[in-house]
Parts: sequence; C-alpha cells; structure tokens
Amino acid sequence: MNTSWNLFIVFLKIGLFSIGGGYAVIPLIREQAVEKTGWISEKMFTDIITISQMTPGPLAVNTSTFAGLQIGGIAGALAATVGCVLCGVVISLGLYRFFQACQTSAFVLDVLNGLKSASLGLILSAAFTIIGLALYGGAGFSSLNPAALCLLLAALFMLRKWRIHPVLIMLFSGIAGLVLYL
Repeated sequence: MNTSWNLFIVFLKIGLFSIGGGYAVIPLIREQAVEKTGWISEKMFTDIITISQMTPGPLAVNTSTFAGLQIGGIAGALAATVGCVLCGVVISLGLYRFFQACQTSAFVLDVLNGLKSASLGLILSAAFTIIGLALYGGAGFSSLNPAALCLLLAALFMLRKWRIHPVLIMLFSGIAGLVLYL
C-alpha cells in the first residue's frame, strides 16, 4: 500500500479514538508515528508538536498535518489531516442529533461527566509526554537536560509571579532555545 493510504488509515484510527481533542491526541500520534511505525524520530515529533502549538488552528489537526507532511509530503499531509478530522466530523454530527433528542436525560448527562474525566486523563498524559520530551529528550529518565529545566522554571516563574502574557513567554522561550541549542 502507498504511504498516503497508510497515513489516512492510521490517522483515521487516531481521529476515531481521540476523545478530548488536541492534547489528548498527542500520545496517540506519538505511539503510531514514532513507536509503532518508526515513520519519524522522537526529535522530529517534538519539533512537530512545537510547530503545531505555535501555528493557528486546532492542535490535533496541525500535528496531523505536519506529521503527514514529514512522512509523505503534500499528499501525506492531506491524507493525515482528512483521516484525523473525518471521524470527528461524522461523530459530531451524529452526537448533535442524539443530544437534541435526549437533552433532558439524566443518564446521558452522567455519561458526559464520565467522558470529561477520561478526557482529563488523556490531557494529563499528553502534558507528561511533552514535559518528558522537553526535559529528557526522549532518552528516558536518566539524562535530565538542566538547560530545559531552567527554561521551564523561568517560564513558570514569569507566568505566575509577573503574569506575563503567555505569547511573550513563548517568544522568550524560543529566543532562549535558539541561544542555548544553536
């Protein structure tokens, strides 16, 4: 099978099981694109996440698009993006019709509360994945990057103490990363 078709199928599965949106989908994409298929390296995945967060649009769509672009060019980007989004669109349309019909059901409201909890777990998993990649570079927990830790602590300090706008902190972090890593 060709790469675009493989990307479509893999990202269709990711889109089908990515309850919770952008941050919840990161571990799923990492598992498929880095660990199972080996299409991209851990470093490339980290770069894709960074770029995806800085560009406008939904994180899951951006990540899928950039991963597909790295793996299969323009056709790969299109296949991965459509695959990731297709299930969400179809499911959303079906759920809309369902919730219009069952909007007063206590059972349906309880199910939604359960889904919120599962979504929170997936988001926390994505946060730990991103922090682990940033601080340890995918080399396990044996090689802490002190510069990355200092940048993280400085960014958190500026955000909490002086309430600096997050965009300015991202700009500061990017400049610091250029200085430290180039």
